[in-house]
Amino acid sequence: MKKDRLLSRRRFLGEASCAAVGSTALYSSLLNLRMTSTAAAADLSPNDDYKALVCLFLAGGNDSYNMLVPNNNSAYAEYKNTRDNIALDKTELLPITSNGQPYSEFGIHPSMTDVRDLYNSDDLAFVANVGTLVRPTTKTDYNSKQFLPRGLFSHSDQQVHWQTSVPQIKGSSPGGWGGRTADLLMSMNEGSQVSMNISLSGVNIFQVGNDAFSYISGLNGGTDMVGYSDATFAGAVDSLLEENYKNTFTRTFAKNTRRFIDSSIAFNEAIEGVDISTPLPPTRLAERFKMVARTIAAREALNMKRQTFFIRAGGWDHHNEVNNAQTVMLAEISQAIKYFKDALGEIGMTDNVVTFSASDFGRTLTSNGVGSDHAWGGNHMVMGGPVNGGRIYGTYPSLALNSSQEVGRGRLIPTTSVDEYSSEIARWFGVSSSEMDTVFPNIKEFYDPMLITNPLGFLS
Repeated sequence: MKKDRLLSRRRFLGEASCAAVGSTALYSSLLNLRMTSTAAAADLSPNDDYKALVCLFLAGGNDSYNMLVPNNNSAYAEYKNTRDNIALDKTELLPITSNGQPYSEFGIHPSMTDVRDLYNSDDLAFVANVGTLVRPTTKTDYNSKQFLPRGLFSHSDQQVHWQTSVPQIKGSSPGGWGGRTADLLMSMNEGSQVSMNISLSGVNIFQVGNDAFSYISGLNGGTDMVGYSDATFAGAVDSLLEENYKNTFTRTFAKNTRRFIDSSIAFNEAIEGVDISTPLPPTRLAERFKMVARTIAAREALNMKRQTFFIRAGGWDHHNEVNNAQTVMLAEISQAIKYFKDALGEIGMTDNVVTFSASDFGRTLTSNGVGSDHAWGGNHMVMGGPVNGGRIYGTYPSLALNSSQEVGRGRLIPTTSVDEYSSEIARWFGVSSSEMDTVFPNIKEFYDPMLITNPLGFLS
């Protein structure tokens, strides 16, 4: 071995930064929640079917009222009047219909033909005007600054709140609702060396729990520790990791590094040779979805019954050129999720996976001249075999200024909370009614999970 490959304890701790991806478990919870996986999984059969959640986070704040537009004549007139120069032309919209709303006629952004087709085939649903809420909130509450999420309209705060569902906390994170879910259900993956939470977009808050952490995957598999393929180097690393360190930080760092290395080896062995033949759109986003599909195809080799996946698609902060940017970016989203649906069909897992969108916030209905600015409630998509598709859930709001939900510049108070939206997904995934407030501490502000299992109804 070359002399510059020799390791000391100091150099190991200073240079093995790639192992930090396993250190997300070091986030400490700010909430004193009862994390007992055996209790939560007690009502699930050991042979319960595999299930996966895929969170597609549109970072920056998607202008979702140009993604899902009213197509009813009077409602469209309100939309056109409010949005002014950033409104889409009515003739461009891809028409769809939905029951359960004040009118049935809606339109999808013209770049999202695949989403239109998924909606019409009942494989995809929309959920209208979703956002972070501490409790049901009125315009009077907003004007008096009561019961509001901390850091409202802030990218960093609202991204955290969407992923944690604890919007009354600002600053240090209490961990994500995906991580808390994993804490409860990880015993279902007995024998697996890889975390049930897999990220295709680096470290995130959504998948952080008390015990759960996110395993970081690249587009072609796990990230190996540099040089670990060399047997002598690997032996030197192993000997350092096996030391009984007295310092708590050093001991934890070594433990997480060991877990990271073992997870990478197990993950790469499981997915080796697994491929998806469904034609792949030429985008990085589609490649990330392909890696998710490959991982799901390797579920038995990984000893997985439950998995969550996190994909971040950035660049949605369109203060400028919102229409031109969305023409390209919404087309990419549409093509990628259609690809993923077809890939899941190829491996026979369409009915076992739910994909859902999230974002910082919606955007102002009014134009700033060339784009739109930070707002609050927005529209989202849910896709998968278990989804009761072909319908818009929640309450699609009036887009007129000075409506009961509008608090200035077309910023809309959400009519559906992130808690309602996310808890329905978590319930399908396996979180019991009795543990719902463990995962979503504010849930009883919106409904009683012991009485209601699907508050919106978009999942079977």
